[in-house]
Amino acid sequence: MTRIFFATDVHGSEVCWKKFISAGKFYEADIIVLGGDMTGKAIIPFIAQSKDKYKVTLLEQETHLEGKDEVDKMVATIRNRGYYPYLTDPDEVAELSASPQKLDALFLNETLTTMQRWMEYADAKLETSGIRCYVCPGNDDVFEVDAVIAASKHVRTVEGQVTPLDDHHEMASTGWSNPTPWNTHREEPDEALGERIQAVLSKVRDIPNAVFNFHAPPFGSGLDEAPELTKDLRPAYAGRSLVPVGSRSVLAAIEKHKPLLGLHGHIHEGKGSRKFGRTLCVNPGSMYEQG
Repeated sequence: MTRIFFATDVHGSEVCWKKFISAGKFYEADIIVLGGDMTGKAIIPFIAQSKDKYKVTLLEQETHLEGKDEVDKMVATIRNRGYYPYLTDPDEVAELSASPQKLDALFLNETLTTMQRWMEYADAKLETSGIRCYVCPGNDDVFEVDAVIAASKHVRTVEGQVTPLDDHHEMASTGWSNPTPWNTHREEPDEALGERIQAVLSKVRDIPNAVFNFHAPPFGSGLDEAPELTKDLRPAYAGRSLVPVGSRSVLAAIEKHKPLLGLHGHIHEGKGSRKFGRTLCVNPGSMYEQG
């Protein structure tokens, strides 16, 4: 029997990526699958104050660091929380603040540098393991990461593909989502997402035994409940009001084709499982900042 370990939405967290890569051996899995949203969301500047002294603001808390040991420890903390640490000075901070283009270029560089480091880590850890590793960048992930992943020896990106898992099961994958309030990189109208899904499913030989690795959870499944937002994108009713935000196209595909298993993510608060007839759908949720 083939054993799969599935995780999703690590959002740049170094410790979560390392745990994911190590999970195959720990859980004796044949295959590890990361369902999407691999990259971080922000740069955290370490602003030089004087020789060997830096100021860092993380989650509105200002910290003053002195010496390499303190800096290295904070760098690790920030990477584990899913952010990109960047050593700089007040002049460069002012320059970047005045130029969104330069700031975007820096963020992309930090994203790709981190992804390259992750691929090198995975290749080293998986070299003699025999474990297959599949990833599917999600709506938050820039397209430039695809080439970095493709250059890896042991990590394979499976966007838009049907992947044999064993002699009896295949996995159909897409990391795209229905629209979000944030206009992310890999999102599109739900109708277009439905067409994308059908294009992938047309390649599946045995759909009743297939795994649907779709980043967006099915609409109204309970795996897609997120805090309701106000017009200025703040949580309504102090975050106590949850609304379904999943994909109707994913729901329709599951109800029509009745696969064996659905692997989803995207909605961090949607941790749980749901049966649609014979189909088990799961969303492991995400607390990536806590590791």
